[in-house]
Amino acid sequence: MPDLNLPGSPPLAALRWCRVMTRVHSQTFYLGSLLYPRRQRLAVWAVYAACRVGDDIADEYTGAGARVELDRWWARVCSAFCGNPGDDPMQTALAWATREYPIPLDAFAELYEGFCMDLTGQSYDSLDDLTLYCRRVAGVVGFMVAPIGGYRGGAHTLEQALMLGQAMQLTNILRDVGEDLSRGRVYLPAELLSRFGVTHADLQAGRVTPEYRALMAQLCGLAREWYARGREGIPALEGRARVGVAAAARTYEGILDDLEAHGYDNFSRRAHVPPRHKLRLLWQEYRAHSSPASACPVAWAEQQYLRLKGLRG
Repeated sequence: MPDLNLPGSPPLAALRWCRVMTRVHSQTFYLGSLLYPRRQRLAVWAVYAACRVGDDIADEYTGAGARVELDRWWARVCSAFCGNPGDDPMQTALAWATREYPIPLDAFAELYEGFCMDLTGQSYDSLDDLTLYCRRVAGVVGFMVAPIGGYRGGAHTLEQALMLGQAMQLTNILRDVGEDLSRGRVYLPAELLSRFGVTHADLQAGRVTPEYRALMAQLCGLAREWYARGREGIPALEGRARVGVAAAARTYEGILDDLEAHGYDNFSRRAHVPPRHKLRLLWQEYRAHSSPASACPVAWAEQQYLRLKGLRG
Protein backbone atom coordinates (compact mmCIF):
# COMPACT_ATOMS: atom_id res chain seq x y z
CA MET A 1 0.00 0.00 0.00
CA PRO A 2 2.15 2.91 -1.16
CA ASP A 3 -0.34 5.46 0.14
CA LEU A 4 0.41 4.35 3.70
CA ASN A 5 4.15 5.08 3.51
CA LEU A 6 4.03 8.46 5.20
CA PRO A 7 6.54 10.33 7.36
CA GLY A 8 5.85 10.71 11.06
CA SER A 9 5.76 7.01 11.95
CA PRO A 10 2.05 6.25 11.81
CA PRO A 11 1.24 2.70 12.96
CA LEU A 12 1.08 1.16 9.50
CA ALA A 13 -0.11 -2.33 10.40
CA ALA A 14 -2.93 -1.01 12.58
CA LEU A 15 -3.99 1.48 9.92
CA ARG A 16 -4.04 -1.22 7.26
CA TRP A 17 -6.43 -3.15 9.50
CA CYS A 18 -8.61 -0.03 9.83
CA ARG A 19 -8.61 0.38 6.07
CA VAL A 20 -9.87 -3.18 5.58
CA MET A 21 -12.54 -2.67 8.25
CA THR A 22 -13.78 0.44 6.49
CA ARG A 23 -13.71 -1.07 3.01
CA VAL A 24 -15.49 -4.28 4.04
CA HIS A 25 -18.17 -2.82 6.28
CA SER A 26 -19.05 0.46 4.55
CA GLN A 27 -18.27 0.81 0.88
CA THR A 28 -19.96 4.21 0.83
CA PHE A 29 -17.87 5.58 3.70
CA TYR A 30 -14.77 4.02 2.19
CA LEU A 31 -15.42 5.63 -1.16
CA GLY A 32 -15.81 9.03 0.48
CA SER A 33 -12.63 8.52 2.48
CA LEU A 34 -10.59 7.98 -0.67
CA LEU A 35 -11.09 11.65 -1.51
CA TYR A 36 -9.31 12.87 1.62
CA PRO A 37 -5.58 13.70 1.59
CA ARG A 38 -3.52 10.71 2.62
CA ARG A 39 -2.83 11.46 6.26
CA GLN A 40 -6.39 12.59 6.92
CA ARG A 41 -7.64 9.45 5.21
CA LEU A 42 -5.72 7.30 7.69
CA ALA A 43 -7.33 9.12 10.62
CA VAL A 44 -10.79 8.77 9.09
CA TRP A 45 -10.22 5.01 8.79
CA ALA A 46 -9.05 4.86 12.41
CA VAL A 47 -12.19 6.63 13.61
CA TYR A 48 -14.47 4.48 11.48
CA ALA A 49 -12.84 1.24 12.68
CA ALA A 50 -13.17 2.24 16.34
CA CYS A 51 -16.85 3.07 15.84
CA ARG A 52 -17.38 -0.15 13.94
CA VAL A 53 -15.91 -2.35 16.65
CA GLY A 54 -18.35 -0.88 19.19
CA ASP A 55 -21.25 -1.21 16.78
CA ASP A 56 -20.45 -4.88 16.13
CA ILE A 57 -20.48 -5.56 19.86
CA ALA A 58 -23.91 -3.92 20.19
CA ASP A 59 -25.22 -5.95 17.24
CA GLU A 60 -23.61 -9.33 17.73
CA TYR A 61 -23.25 -9.91 21.48
CA THR A 62 -26.12 -10.84 23.78
CA GLY A 63 -26.73 -11.14 27.49
CA ALA A 64 -24.47 -9.89 30.24
CA GLY A 65 -21.41 -10.58 28.11
CA ALA A 66 -22.47 -7.87 25.68
CA ARG A 67 -22.17 -5.11 28.29
CA VAL A 68 -18.84 -6.51 29.48
CA GLU A 69 -17.46 -6.40 25.94
CA LEU A 70 -18.86 -2.94 25.31
CA ASP A 71 -17.30 -1.62 28.52
CA ARG A 72 -13.98 -3.13 27.45
CA TRP A 73 -14.31 -1.31 24.13
CA TRP A 74 -15.01 1.97 25.93
CA ALA A 75 -11.99 1.45 28.19
CA ARG A 76 -9.80 0.94 25.12
CA VAL A 77 -11.16 4.12 23.54
CA CYS A 78 -10.46 6.12 26.70
CA SER A 79 -6.99 4.60 26.91
CA ALA A 80 -6.30 5.58 23.29
CA PHE A 81 -7.29 9.17 24.06
CA CYS A 82 -4.79 9.11 26.92
CA GLY A 83 -2.06 8.27 24.41
CA ASN A 84 -1.81 4.55 25.18
CA PRO A 85 -1.56 2.58 21.90
CA GLY A 86 -2.30 -0.72 23.59
CA ASP A 87 -1.76 -4.01 21.82
CA ASP A 88 -4.69 -4.20 19.40
CA PRO A 89 -5.02 -2.39 16.04
CA MET A 90 -8.17 -0.46 16.94
CA GLN A 91 -6.63 1.19 20.00
CA THR A 92 -3.26 1.67 18.34
CA ALA A 93 -4.73 3.44 15.32
CA LEU A 94 -7.11 5.56 17.40
CA ALA A 95 -4.30 6.64 19.73
CA TRP A 96 -2.37 7.85 16.69
CA ALA A 97 -5.38 9.63 15.17
CA THR A 98 -6.27 11.45 18.39
CA ARG A 99 -2.67 12.57 18.73
CA GLU A 100 -2.67 13.94 15.17
CA TYR A 101 -6.11 15.62 15.19
CA PRO A 102 -8.38 17.25 17.84
CA ILE A 103 -10.99 14.47 17.82
CA PRO A 104 -13.31 14.97 20.83
CA LEU A 105 -13.67 12.21 23.42
CA ASP A 106 -17.14 13.57 24.24
CA ALA A 107 -18.33 12.39 20.83
CA PHE A 108 -17.18 8.85 21.60
CA ALA A 109 -18.90 9.09 25.00
CA GLU A 110 -22.20 9.82 23.25
CA LEU A 111 -21.55 6.95 20.85
CA TYR A 112 -21.05 4.64 23.84
CA GLU A 113 -24.40 5.78 25.26
CA GLY A 114 -26.03 5.01 21.91
CA PHE A 115 -24.63 1.48 21.90
CA CYS A 116 -25.94 1.05 25.45
CA MET A 117 -29.41 1.94 24.17
CA ASP A 118 -29.21 -1.07 21.87
CA LEU A 119 -28.02 -3.41 24.60
CA THR A 120 -30.73 -2.38 27.06
CA GLY A 121 -33.52 -2.87 24.53
CA GLN A 122 -34.45 0.79 24.44
CA SER A 123 -38.02 1.39 23.29
CA TYR A 124 -38.72 4.24 20.90
CA ASP A 125 -42.02 5.78 21.85
CA SER A 126 -41.59 9.13 20.14
CA LEU A 127 -39.77 10.70 17.25
CA ASP A 128 -37.63 12.53 19.82
CA ASP A 129 -36.46 9.13 21.13
CA LEU A 130 -35.47 8.06 17.62
CA THR A 131 -33.72 11.37 16.95
CA LEU A 132 -31.67 10.99 20.13
CA TYR A 133 -30.63 7.49 19.08
CA CYS A 134 -29.63 8.71 15.59
CA ARG A 135 -27.60 11.50 17.18
CA ARG A 136 -25.75 9.19 19.53
CA VAL A 137 -24.86 6.32 17.21
CA ALA A 138 -24.12 8.32 14.05
CA GLY A 139 -24.66 12.06 14.32
CA VAL A 140 -21.70 12.49 16.63
CA VAL A 141 -19.44 10.85 14.04
CA GLY A 142 -19.62 14.23 12.32
CA PHE A 143 -17.98 15.73 15.42
CA MET A 144 -15.19 13.15 15.09
CA VAL A 145 -14.53 13.56 11.37
CA ALA A 146 -14.88 17.34 10.95
CA PRO A 147 -11.68 18.16 12.90
CA ILE A 148 -9.71 15.75 10.74
CA GLY A 149 -10.44 17.52 7.47
CA GLY A 150 -10.75 20.96 9.03
CA TYR A 151 -13.70 23.35 8.99
CA ARG A 152 -14.79 26.94 9.44
CA GLY A 153 -17.89 28.25 11.16
CA GLY A 154 -17.48 26.77 14.63
CA ALA A 155 -20.43 25.17 16.39
CA HIS A 156 -22.82 25.97 13.54
CA THR A 157 -20.83 23.83 11.10
CA LEU A 158 -20.60 21.03 13.66
CA GLU A 159 -24.38 21.11 14.07
CA GLN A 160 -24.74 20.65 10.31
CA ALA A 161 -22.25 17.76 10.43
CA LEU A 162 -24.45 16.25 13.13
CA MET A 163 -27.45 16.52 10.81
CA LEU A 164 -25.67 14.58 8.08
CA GLY A 165 -24.76 11.80 10.49
CA GLN A 166 -28.32 11.61 11.78
CA ALA A 167 -29.65 11.48 8.23
CA MET A 168 -27.35 8.57 7.39
CA GLN A 169 -28.42 6.66 10.50
CA LEU A 170 -32.10 7.19 9.78
CA THR A 171 -31.39 5.94 6.26
CA ASN A 172 -29.84 2.81 7.79
CA ILE A 173 -32.89 2.27 9.96
CA LEU A 174 -35.29 2.64 7.03
CA ARG A 175 -33.21 0.28 4.92
CA ASP A 176 -32.90 -2.36 7.65
CA VAL A 177 -36.38 -2.63 9.17
CA GLY A 178 -36.65 -6.32 8.28
CA GLU A 179 -33.11 -7.12 9.39
CA ASP A 180 -33.58 -5.32 12.71
CA LEU A 181 -36.80 -7.23 13.36
CA SER A 182 -34.81 -10.46 13.19
CA ARG A 183 -32.72 -9.08 16.09
CA GLY A 184 -35.84 -8.17 18.04
CA ARG A 185 -35.37 -4.47 17.47
CA VAL A 186 -37.96 -1.95 16.28
CA TYR A 187 -36.65 1.58 15.84
CA LEU A 188 -39.86 2.96 14.30
CA PRO A 189 -41.46 5.18 16.96
CA ALA A 190 -44.59 3.80 18.58
CA GLU A 191 -46.41 7.11 18.20
CA LEU A 192 -45.86 7.07 14.43
CA LEU A 193 -46.87 3.42 14.12
CA SER A 194 -50.11 4.27 15.91
CA ARG A 195 -50.70 7.44 13.89
CA PHE A 196 -50.31 5.64 10.57
CA GLY A 197 -52.18 2.51 11.62
CA VAL A 198 -49.25 0.10 11.40
CA THR A 199 -49.18 -2.72 13.95
CA HIS A 200 -46.33 -4.86 15.22
CA ALA A 201 -48.12 -7.80 13.65
CA ASP A 202 -47.86 -6.02 10.29
CA LEU A 203 -44.13 -5.59 10.82
CA GLN A 204 -43.58 -9.20 11.86
CA ALA A 205 -45.52 -10.41 8.82
CA GLY A 206 -43.57 -8.11 6.50
CA ARG A 207 -46.72 -6.50 5.16
CA VAL A 208 -46.05 -3.47 2.97
CA THR A 209 -49.48 -1.93 3.31
CA PRO A 210 -50.56 1.53 2.09
CA GLU A 211 -50.35 2.66 5.71
CA TYR A 212 -46.80 1.33 5.99
CA ARG A 213 -45.79 3.07 2.77
CA ALA A 214 -47.18 6.34 4.13
CA LEU A 215 -45.13 5.89 7.31
CA MET A 216 -41.98 5.17 5.31
CA ALA A 217 -42.62 8.20 3.10
CA GLN A 218 -42.91 10.39 6.21
CA LEU A 219 -39.60 9.15 7.64
CA CYS A 220 -37.82 9.30 4.29
CA GLY A 221 -38.95 12.91 4.08
CA LEU A 222 -37.48 13.59 7.51
CA ALA A 223 -34.17 12.00 6.48
CA ARG A 224 -34.08 14.18 3.38
CA GLU A 225 -34.71 17.27 5.52
CA TRP A 226 -31.72 16.31 7.66
CA TYR A 227 -29.58 15.74 4.56
CA ALA A 228 -30.56 19.18 3.25
CA ARG A 229 -29.70 20.88 6.54
CA GLY A 230 -26.43 19.00 6.78
CA ARG A 231 -25.38 19.89 3.23
CA GLU A 232 -25.52 23.56 4.11
CA GLY A 233 -22.36 23.03 6.13
CA ILE A 234 -20.33 21.30 3.42
CA PRO A 235 -18.92 24.56 1.95
CA ALA A 236 -17.45 25.30 5.40
CA LEU A 237 -15.36 22.11 5.30
CA GLU A 238 -11.75 22.55 4.27
CA GLY A 239 -10.18 21.31 1.04
CA ARG A 240 -10.86 17.80 -0.13
CA ALA A 241 -12.81 16.95 3.02
CA ARG A 242 -15.84 18.69 1.55
CA VAL A 243 -15.71 16.44 -1.51
CA GLY A 244 -15.43 13.27 0.57
CA VAL A 245 -18.30 14.23 2.86
CA ALA A 246 -20.50 15.38 -0.01
CA ALA A 247 -19.89 12.15 -1.93
CA ALA A 248 -20.66 9.95 1.09
CA ALA A 249 -23.84 11.91 1.90
CA ARG A 250 -25.18 11.88 -1.66
CA THR A 251 -24.46 8.18 -2.09
CA TYR A 252 -26.15 7.36 1.20
CA GLU A 253 -29.20 9.41 0.26
CA GLY A 254 -29.35 7.29 -2.89
CA ILE A 255 -30.45 4.41 -0.66
CA LEU A 256 -33.65 6.35 -0.03
CA ASP A 257 -34.13 6.73 -3.79
CA ASP A 258 -33.90 2.96 -4.20
CA LEU A 259 -36.23 2.30 -1.26
CA GLU A 260 -38.83 4.64 -2.72
CA ALA A 261 -38.45 3.17 -6.21
CA HIS A 262 -39.31 -0.28 -4.86
CA GLY A 263 -42.43 0.74 -3.02
CA TYR A 264 -40.79 0.95 0.42
CA ASP A 265 -40.33 -2.82 0.63
CA ASN A 266 -37.61 -3.19 3.23
CA PHE A 267 -38.70 -6.64 4.33
CA SER A 268 -37.95 -8.81 1.29
CA ARG A 269 -35.06 -6.76 -0.14
CA ARG A 270 -32.29 -4.44 1.02
CA ALA A 271 -32.23 -1.04 -0.65
CA HIS A 272 -28.85 -0.18 -2.13
CA VAL A 273 -27.01 1.98 -4.65
CA PRO A 274 -25.33 0.02 -7.49
CA PRO A 275 -21.54 0.52 -7.67
CA ARG A 276 -21.55 2.26 -11.05
CA HIS A 277 -24.22 4.67 -9.85
CA LYS A 278 -22.10 5.40 -6.76
CA LEU A 279 -19.28 6.41 -9.04
CA ARG A 280 -21.58 8.70 -11.04
CA LEU A 281 -22.69 10.37 -7.82
CA LEU A 282 -19.06 10.66 -6.76
CA TRP A 283 -18.18 12.46 -9.97
CA GLN A 284 -21.16 14.81 -9.64
CA GLU A 285 -20.20 15.77 -6.10
CA TYR A 286 -16.56 16.18 -7.06
CA ARG A 287 -17.51 18.64 -9.77
CA ALA A 288 -19.87 20.49 -7.46
CA HIS A 289 -17.54 20.86 -4.48
CA SER A 290 -13.94 20.68 -5.67
CA SER A 291 -11.62 23.46 -6.78
CA PRO A 292 -8.24 23.43 -8.52
CA ALA A 293 -6.56 23.89 -5.15
CA SER A 294 -8.31 20.86 -3.72
CA ALA A 295 -7.98 18.55 -6.71
CA CYS A 296 -8.09 14.90 -5.70
CA PRO A 297 -7.22 11.63 -7.41
CA VAL A 298 -10.69 10.75 -8.62
CA ALA A 299 -9.34 8.40 -11.30
CA TRP A 300 -7.42 6.57 -8.60
CA ALA A 301 -10.49 6.45 -6.34
CA GLU A 302 -12.55 5.05 -9.18
CA GLN A 303 -9.92 2.40 -9.88
CA GLN A 304 -9.91 1.37 -6.23
CA TYR A 305 -13.67 1.16 -6.06
CA LEU A 306 -13.97 -0.82 -9.26
CA ARG A 307 -11.39 -3.22 -7.90
CA LEU A 308 -13.38 -3.44 -4.69
CA LYS A 309 -16.52 -4.48 -6.55
CA GLY A 310 -14.80 -6.73 -9.05
CA LEU A 311 -15.99 -4.64 -11.97
CA ARG A 312 -14.24 -4.02 -15.26
CA GLY A 313 -14.20 -0.81 -17.28
